[in-house]
Amino acid sequence: MDTLLIMLGRLAGLAGVVVCVVAGVARLAGAYWLAGFQVQTLLLAGTALMVLGCLCLLAAIAERIGERET
Repeated sequence: MDTLLIMLGRLAGLAGVVVCVVAGVARLAGAYWLAGFQVQTLLLAGTALMVLGCLCLLAAIAERIGERET
């Protein structure tokens, strides 16, 4: 379970960074819409993916600490 949480956290974080970078570059280029979505929505989705990644990695850390205490 620990390995799965770490892998999911890294993938979600990486996807979030990519989505945020794409949204930021599109907005700097002057676009308000990208692939049928508002750029702000894509930025919010990227932020949500990064938060999901952080929570998965935090859960993995908590699981490791819990294993050490028992």
